[in-house]
Amino acid sequence: MRRAGVLMLVLLLAGGTLWAQEGVEETLTLHGAALDMIWLVLTAALVFLMQAGFAMVETGLTRAKNAANILMKNLMDFSVGALAFWAIGWALMYGAPSLGGLIGGNGFFLSYSPEALEAYGASSMYDIFRDWMFQVVFAATAATIVSGAMAERTKFTAYLTYSVFVSALIYPTFGHWVWGGGWLSELGFHDFAGSTVVHSIGGWLGLAGAIVLGARKGKYVRVGNEVTVKAIPGHNLPLAALGVFLLWFGWYGFNPGSTLSGSDLSIGHVAVTTTLAAAAGAVLSMITSWLLYGKPDPSMSLNGALAGLVGITAGTWVIGPTGSVIVGAIAGIIVVFSVEFLDKVLHIDDPVGAVSVHGTCGAWGTLAVGLFANGVNDPGIVGLFYGGGWHQLGVQAVGVLAGFAWAFVTGLILFNLIKATIGLRVSEEEELKGLDLSEHAVESYSGFQIFSNM
Repeated sequence: MRRAGVLMLVLLLAGGTLWAQEGVEETLTLHGAALDMIWLVLTAALVFLMQAGFAMVETGLTRAKNAANILMKNLMDFSVGALAFWAIGWALMYGAPSLGGLIGGNGFFLSYSPEALEAYGASSMYDIFRDWMFQVVFAATAATIVSGAMAERTKFTAYLTYSVFVSALIYPTFGHWVWGGGWLSELGFHDFAGSTVVHSIGGWLGLAGAIVLGARKGKYVRVGNEVTVKAIPGHNLPLAALGVFLLWFGWYGFNPGSTLSGSDLSIGHVAVTTTLAAAAGAVLSMITSWLLYGKPDPSMSLNGALAGLVGITAGTWVIGPTGSVIVGAIAGIIVVFSVEFLDKVLHIDDPVGAVSVHGTCGAWGTLAVGLFANGVNDPGIVGLFYGGGWHQLGVQAVGVLAGFAWAFVTGLILFNLIKATIGLRVSEEEELKGLDLSEHAVESYSGFQIFSNM
């Protein structure tokens, strides 16, 4: 009897220990999932705040008579874009590979069968909702970049139309190639948070739109063979500065959030490289403009900070602090010369420098992975300057070229179709009056007399 009692006690204790271990494991798993849920939703909110940053930058760097139009476009590109991404874009980007792996093919309207959920790797629809929320704000960022390059002369109906196509088709398709398991991902292309996937795609679409749309009236005056470039200053530099600080703040959701886990200890690394690149971009852009113009230019310095942020976004996880300073500094220099080249050589009117900040510097930052990646978080991604050879740089170059070709060509097709159907540009009279009155019948600064030089 005594032996039987001892045996029973041992079995009970062993069973209790096993039960306790299972309980601890379940609790840890639940807490880990909860932490990831909180992290992704919180960082998605930070990225969403970048919409306010874009709105303030674009409003400040354009004229007062178009302020309400800028605000409406930033509100609506997220609103219509979110619906388009829910209905179509998410499925094309993250659905099961279709059409030879070029696009995703399921998950439309966030509808999933149990088999589709399992194939995605989700335990429930809560995982899908979490991931969709984090991704929709990235899609909206790509769409809103286009707004700045085409500001002050685009029909509002045209803007709504192309915002739908960007969020539903153009951005998600390229996103599938990189983040959805597509062909660029299989090549080993690395774009951690979207220097090319988000920023260059938006920048190259903006370039196509600015070309098809044409310059603002009075921007370029041709006399014989000579073209005079006339500056059209924005009306509120403090607003533009506020926008840049909001964007910088939101970038701590954009880059660190792309770790996709609140328990990933590399979050601190990503936050540091993001900060250093932005600071270096602002300083070098200030110095470059000082040398070129004789004075440190505030708008160029503001765009320099954004250039540094865009530049480091691809490599923030695989580039160390020193490398991030170099990447950001070079981006700060590049953005000044890119703005000058587009404006004074190519005569492409980009009111806020969106093409240079997002397109050009996004391309540079993506290539920089192949130069400065040091294997710190992924030993398989090592750049040329750290002994990795030319392979990664070559893969990055393929991704940059693919992004440019896809966005620029589809952009030209889309904007020319809109131009030929519903019309892309407002009339000359409407442009001179200002889009606030002509498109929305409101005044942004009611009670103030606004003088315009054109």
